[in-house]
Amino acid sequence: MEKKLITYEDVQSNKEIKIYISQADKVLAAMGYTEHSFGHVKKTAELASSILFTLGFSEREQELARIAGYMHDIGNVVNRVDHAQSGAVMAFRILDKMGMDPEEIAKVISAIGNHDESTAAEVNPIAAALILADKTDVRRSRVRHRNVSGFDIHDRVNFAVVESKTYFANDNKELLLDLIIDTEISAVIDYFEIFLSRMILCRKAAAYLNLQFGLIINGQKMV
Repeated sequence: MEKKLITYEDVQSNKEIKIYISQADKVLAAMGYTEHSFGHVKKTAELASSILFTLGFSEREQELARIAGYMHDIGNVVNRVDHAQSGAVMAFRILDKMGMDPEEIAKVISAIGNHDESTAAEVNPIAAALILADKTDVRRSRVRHRNVSGFDIHDRVNFAVVESKTYFANDNKELLLDLIIDTEISAVIDYFEIFLSRMILCRKAAAYLNLQFGLIINGQKMV
């Protein structure tokens, strides 16, 4: 098959990918996880691309980051366990069938296969940007229900986030996750209980891109 330039628009309009994203989110809903559907994957795609744009990476690398961000959670349709690896294999099959160049496929599936904190590694710039974009998506709207009395700690911490912003500071040498948390819903310490490993991973991913990573909660710099 002749190889061609696959765009983010091509990926977004692909019916097969849409089905896998939708069905993967239904699997996670049945297991009690927060939202991992189009809201999450599109936000992840755009932030991953924006990070590489700000750091001066090529337009094509920015687009590959969008593609990886959009497809990164499709492996959840198989199982939450090892979903990054399952998703990478699925993405290989889909992108190869679409005619993407193997070198570009390799970058995308390496990023997808290395985004989950249990096995993640910042193996290339796209992977590092994907890690940062995925792990900083903390927001109230990802909680599926509003029965506070029935929340587990994951729901409670996400629901407590009244405002969440991720932005560059210090002449684009630092990436900040800036959260406003309602401490009547969740104590700040609960955030660290759930997200400490993710924040450590963000620091490693940022360092790969020659960045500092910082966490601000209720106006206080925590990391």
